[in-house]
Amino acid sequence: MHTLLLLERSINRIADVLGWIASTLFLLLVINVFYNVVMRYVFNQVSIGSQELEWHLFSAVFLLGIPYALKTGGHVRIDVFYERWPQKIQAVINLLGCLILLLPFSFLIFYFGLDFTREAYQLGEGSGDPGGLPHRWVIKGMIPVSFLFLFLIGISKSLNAIQRLMSNDQIKE
Repeated sequence: MHTLLLLERSINRIADVLGWIASTLFLLLVINVFYNVVMRYVFNQVSIGSQELEWHLFSAVFLLGIPYALKTGGHVRIDVFYERWPQKIQAVINLLGCLILLLPFSFLIFYFGLDFTREAYQLGEGSGDPGGLPHRWVIKGMIPVSFLFLFLIGISKSLNAIQRLMSNDQIKE
């Protein structure tokens, strides 16, 4: 039981780091958008690469923020019945949701995302626009990375649910 708790805490630390990275990237996104607006409306200049960087940063923020949101409970869920049920029933629902939905889905997206990224790398895929960003495989690589971390968070959530089921105490999620 102690080993499971240590594993869960280690995975949660990884999620906290992802949250920090996502928030830092979001700050860079805001700075980039501000730069693009000033350059466009004050100096009448447009940079395709800088505009593409916006959606690259947005994608990274979103993809790295998903595992963090799941870890912190910031994800969307329907709590109409869930919150009224006892802790043990909630733990069963969380465990089944992780084992039946989250873990298999995350694994599949991770697995097929690797081929998606590998193909973009092998083709040397870049922007189709002149002045756009090269190396599109980098942002495509964020998809399997994100879902690998989502898979790890699913393991952490499953471990938490198992601990809640095995314990007589109330373990905070």
